[in-house]
Amino acid sequence: MTDGKDGYVSLEVNPHLAHNTNGTIQEARRLWSALNRPNVFIKVPATLQGLPAIKQLTSEGINVNITLLFGLPRYRQAAEAYIDGIEARLAIGKPVKYVASVASFFLSRIDTYVDPLLEKIITQGGNNVELARQVLGQTAVASAKMAYQIYKDIFNSARFKKLTEKGAQTQRVLWASTGTKNPHYSDVKYIEELIGPDTVNTIPVETLNAFRDHGVCKARLEENINEARLVLERLAELGISIDIVTQQLEDKGVEKFNKPFDKMMNTLTQKSLEQ
Repeated sequence: MTDGKDGYVSLEVNPHLAHNTNGTIQEARRLWSALNRPNVFIKVPATLQGLPAIKQLTSEGINVNITLLFGLPRYRQAAEAYIDGIEARLAIGKPVKYVASVASFFLSRIDTYVDPLLEKIITQGGNNVELARQVLGQTAVASAKMAYQIYKDIFNSARFKKLTEKGAQTQRVLWASTGTKNPHYSDVKYIEELIGPDTVNTIPVETLNAFRDHGVCKARLEENINEARLVLERLAELGISIDIVTQQLEDKGVEKFNKPFDKMMNTLTQKSLEQ
């Protein structure tokens, strides 16, 4: 009905393999083969070691959900890895029409990390107080809006248009971690601001209910692009390196994935022993 564009379920590769390219490839192949369903995404973290795995898996026709994206340079690399994989698959004469991918950009975690740095500047006083106040709570949405501009640049390029003629799909951007953590912010902050074409939003149930109650459904993803760019520039002026922040978030994200994965596997092992 959706011609292979919607209706997917994601299953993650063991996150302990996040920095192991070959291990990720082997585990993704195993999961893909075991599930044997066309509407499955295999989750692969967007670490440096994950990038070549994304290319290889895509070239094999395995659908990949590229997860734990925080920074714009890494997002561009992830999109390029997908395209490289599509080109490699076409080079060996394989079809690409039903090879799908999403790039999962984590949002609220960015503000949760950056806001305390800005609040510290505000508390200390001085010449940068007003600038910090203007940026407070804006980093995640600004990053998402600029990521979408990168998406448009890459997937509207002459290079990718040649691939669409062969049936290739764009790698849609997926907004993750969209539940508002800060009670002072709108509970639909990461929904209303990021509505736009060719995107996916994995919304927590409580956030979805809030949007149903009082959310405004309007395409705003491409509004205030210049302001979004300025937010990221002002962070640098305030001495906050967004590249360092996003790398730290990636590292912490891998650790956060490990714990629930281990808990789940231990529970499954225990249940199997009880039967």
